[in-house]
Amino acid sequence: MIRRFLISAATTLALGAFAAPAMAGGITIDQYGFGNSAGGKQVGSRNAIGIFQDGYYNNSVNRQFGRRNTAAVGQNGYDNHADTWQNGRDNAAGVGQFGGNHTAIMTQDGNGNIAAGVQVGNGCNANVSQAGSGNVAAFVQTCP
Repeated sequence: MIRRFLISAATTLALGAFAAPAMAGGITIDQYGFGNSAGGKQVGSRNAIGIFQDGYYNNSVNRQFGRRNTAAVGQNGYDNHADTWQNGRDNAAGVGQFGGNHTAIMTQDGNGNIAAGVQVGNGCNANVSQAGSGNVAAFVQTCP
């Protein structure tokens, strides 16, 4: 009887320790190379941040306040910097950087905004700011 109780308690504890609530958000970071840094902050429910870095000294900071916001950053190269700031609901931001010395900052304050951008080469800069609802912005840059 005691053995069955202990097994049941251990199983419940193990499953409970790894289960996330249905409304939890998530941050996924994959890094390859050297000296990369990435982070995120989420306040609210069902927010998602995904970061992929391959190279060296790439940096990404992502912050989400609200519900159902999505941010994705992919960096391949060196000394790239990407930030996303989302406040509201159902916003989506994505940055792809290939090469070196790129900077991209995306700020979304509102609901249902979409921003996406790609930077290729060396030394591109972009700053997207969206306020309100239902805004869509996209950019593609090639820099020497």
